[in-house]
Amino acid sequence: MKHKIFRLSIITVTLLIASNLSAQIIKGEAIAGINLSQVDGDMFYGFHKFGVQIGAGAMIPFGTNWDVSVEALYNQKGARERSDIPDTICTYDYKLRLNYAEVPVIVHYTDKEFITAGAGFSWGRLVGVSEWENEIKTGVNTKSGTYKINDFNIIADVRIRIKGPLKLNVRYAYSLVPLRTREFTNCDTFTKFTRQQYNNLLTFRLVYMFGEERSRENFKRLKSGVD
Repeated sequence: MKHKIFRLSIITVTLLIASNLSAQIIKGEAIAGINLSQVDGDMFYGFHKFGVQIGAGAMIPFGTNWDVSVEALYNQKGARERSDIPDTICTYDYKLRLNYAEVPVIVHYTDKEFITAGAGFSWGRLVGVSEWENEIKTGVNTKSGTYKINDFNIIADVRIRIKGPLKLNVRYAYSLVPLRTREFTNCDTFTKFTRQQYNNLLTFRLVYMFGEERSRENFKRLKSGVD
């Protein structure tokens, strides 16, 4: 059951891309990028954690200059903080790796076949987690219940055509629901308090499009009623 929805999404994207061979309307996407991530609410600040984002997608036109896309991604998130000042009470060195199988659905608008802006949502399934505090690995894993298995995000997306089918893509994503609620200790007063944590992600991607021109031409024929 753990990965059934993600596997179904991969199959769906694959079938959508494959159907492009006959319908020639759906556009395929090959996706690769770098993540800069942090976890809001962990008492550290800055997009210091690097990760990868790879996958495939399909874009379906539904109006002039409008598309909806669905993707199947492997997405690495987390947090990273280094300090040269050891502290016996508080965490001074922290690393968190969160690996997700993720399915974004986004609506896009393209202007003059050059720049595309989009917004949407994604669902992610936690498939791997590792955590270190003060260089010591904790016992956190996907079965410990420390981090929620499901991650729901809101997404903003901008794409600029580099050349031909290759596009530069900048994407921002933020968790809609907390991925963890954690208790901390104030290092000055030694009082305890809790904070909710959220994934905060900035991604730079390259997207290679398949069948874009043919999709555009055939969609115009369909709109005009020409077989």
